[in-house]
Amino acid sequence: MRPFLIALQFLTRIPILLDGAPTEEEIGRSLTWYPLVGLLIGSLLWLCAATLSFTTPILLAAILLAIWIGITGALHLDGLADCADAWIGGRGDRERMLAIMKDPYAGPVAVATIVAVLMLKFAALDAIIEHGHRASLILAPLLARAALPALFLTTPYVRVQGLGTSLATHLPRANVQLMLAVLGLGVLLLFWLQALITLASSTAVFFVLRREFLRKLGGFSGDCAGAMTELIETLVLISTVLISAG
Repeated sequence: MRPFLIALQFLTRIPILLDGAPTEEEIGRSLTWYPLVGLLIGSLLWLCAATLSFTTPILLAAILLAIWIGITGALHLDGLADCADAWIGGRGDRERMLAIMKDPYAGPVAVATIVAVLMLKFAALDAIIEHGHRASLILAPLLARAALPALFLTTPYVRVQGLGTSLATHLPRANVQLMLAVLGLGVLLLFWLQALITLASSTAVFFVLRREFLRKLGGFSGDCAGAMTELIETLVLISTVLISAG
């Protein structure tokens, strides 16, 4: 239970009181529970959508997006912004890119990227609500956070210090592999056709981004993980809309 609470404390702004500071081993074990945190976030979004179903789709989409940002504290949006600045401003230089990602200031590319992603999410949420495909409210945060342990499992972490170092060093590989296998099977059994499309889109985003991380940085940083989370969420929502349109 404690590793789950550590994951919940890090990935959300839900107030969690831990009995003492977590050890590095506990931080590493918390990675196994990241998808469950995504499931919790998605369930809260689904519940809000069901509770406020009497309102207009466009207003409900705005409310859900605000709640989504509020629950996560814009944690992954920050990573997306840092990556966007680094990919443009770093000009392919690894050390310069890593330095830009540590800079607390956001440039115009970062701002434009955040605006674009939030616009896409908002438009997709509006269409999803209108067509009644609420399952994607659960699938998007779930699959995006399942990608994080998969990234740590398959890709080198490039920072010398930081939270990611503890996660990478103490990653429970066997537990993570089992969790990902069970998660994939469970999603397919519960959502079937929609799961096939969303799993395919999230997997494609995962491998494209992972290839770019390896090519530019030789691995990934926490900001890269945040950017991947945001982009997978967005693509899952968009793919759901494309399914309904087809």
